[in-house]
Amino acid sequence: MGKGTDKLYITHSEWASEDAYSASAGSGVSGKSKVTGASFKRLPFNFCAVSLQPFEHAVCATDGTIFDISNILPWLKKHGTNPVTGLPLKSSELIKLSFAKNDEGEMVDPVTYKVFTDNTHIVALKKTGNVFAYGTVERLNIKAKMWRDLVSDEEFGRADIITLQDPQNVAARDLSSFQYLKDGISTLTEEQEMERNDPSKNVNLDAMGSSAKVLKAKEAVAKARKERSDPNYNPALPTTKALSLSKSANGSKPSGGSTMHSGRTVPYNAAQHTTGKAAASFTSTGLTPHTSGERALLTDEEYMLKPKRVKNKGYARIQTNLGDLNVELQTEYAPKAVWNFVQLAKKGYYRDVAFHRNIRNFMIQGGDPTGTGKGGTSIWGKNFADEFDGPLTHDSRGMLSMANKGKNTNSSQFFITYRPASHLDRKHTIFGGLVGGLDTLSNLENAPTDSDTSRPTPDILIRDIIVFVDPFSEFQKEKNEKEGKERELLEIKKAGGTEDERTTWTGKRIRADGKVENVDAAVGVGKYLKTNGGVDADGEDEVLGEWEEEVPPTKKIKTGGGFGNFDGW
Repeated sequence: MGKGTDKLYITHSEWASEDAYSASAGSGVSGKSKVTGASFKRLPFNFCAVSLQPFEHAVCATDGTIFDISNILPWLKKHGTNPVTGLPLKSSELIKLSFAKNDEGEMVDPVTYKVFTDNTHIVALKKTGNVFAYGTVERLNIKAKMWRDLVSDEEFGRADIITLQDPQNVAARDLSSFQYLKDGISTLTEEQEMERNDPSKNVNLDAMGSSAKVLKAKEAVAKARKERSDPNYNPALPTTKALSLSKSANGSKPSGGSTMHSGRTVPYNAAQHTTGKAAASFTSTGLTPHTSGERALLTDEEYMLKPKRVKNKGYARIQTNLGDLNVELQTEYAPKAVWNFVQLAKKGYYRDVAFHRNIRNFMIQGGDPTGTGKGGTSIWGKNFADEFDGPLTHDSRGMLSMANKGKNTNSSQFFITYRPASHLDRKHTIFGGLVGGLDTLSNLENAPTDSDTSRPTPDILIRDIIVFVDPFSEFQKEKNEKEGKERELLEIKKAGGTEDERTTWTGKRIRADGKVENVDAAVGVGKYLKTNGGVDADGEDEVLGEWEEEVPPTKKIKTGGGFGNFDGW
């Protein structure tokens, strides 16, 4: 029974020991675990090193330790040291961190939009506080020797890179190495200590029955004495409780609450910013006053052109004088480029436009109505930004990408690759790829060209671009169908629900006002219940007391044997 012994019981020390092996190694006997690293506990990257809870307003020290500003400031005021290392630390040395987040609220790299995990190498820039994945900084800053912040474009040096989390150095976030945990120093503030030491705060009054009334009365008396001891106390003024009761009685809401979303459903196309009318009317007397910060509404186009919102794929055919090319459009990762291409094609912008550049074993470029390679405009009449958020790369033959003159200069020109071209990744927006017409692509590649200008001779013309599937129209159609079904369900719900929802298991129907009405007994399970009020199956009433009662049998009188009752004497 015993652990390592022949006794028939197990002691408390055997149960409480870390290794739970035998009575010779009870609780705390060994002083530390026999297994190296068994006590290792890793602090997640999004946790404050003081409270050991997820942070809300992150700051860090120069060594990369992350704190929540609301927890580290009281510690510095009391101790003036770094709670993890024990070294002196001032509040002026703290660096405010700026984490980028996606639509789901997850912390991501602001350039690649990769979600941070406990296995991501995370760094921050000392001058700006912006947080990146180390792979992004290494590839785009260190190797490229471009020492500017990728978000704010501010200059920085190699010494300004602070490592927040290194998966190869897990010991840096080992809880057992934190100095304040080794010393057993509490991180609670004075108010938190007083609240913890207060016995009334640690008792569940709701579970104490009548005794709770006594404790609540004592607490009320102590609170009243504390208010009277305040030099600013005035008995003529109403207390906070009285004010709250009067407000609730009058049906008024407490002030200070946000009126941005009070009692209103947020529209599907609500923006992350407000209309600005409240601020404008506050600073200008010529505008109508607005007291609520209403969220601005996006147009259907602005709503659909958010990355990863429209996931429907589009399909189009590029008709040339050498054959047809069928392309698939990646709306999920490059919505602006796909919208621009589809709308220009529908408009007939590419009709009879020549490919002005054709380089064998590289790519063919077109989309400029002037045929010079220097013209072309987007559907918005101006250049639009690059879209590099997705996983698409120039890794195969037939990739469809936007041509540009530099960063964020996309217009109407596009090109199709003849081979993988990884050096074009993150320089040109990929918005589609070839899914049919490889023989036509070979004909285009083998067409003769001018040796000086790389222009096809004779010209290769785009007869037209036909859009078979418009992903944005499909998205709008699906959204409208979904909204129609939701409105239908809402109307049914207002009408009292469907027939199955309005009928109980006994066959009774529930009316819109909540009352139950009887229906035909042949409906549902109710058909097995008699609701005829005492009438049998033949339609005759049952009459009680009109049948002959059964006479109980008489007891047999015993005769003979014994002396009887002496009547014969």
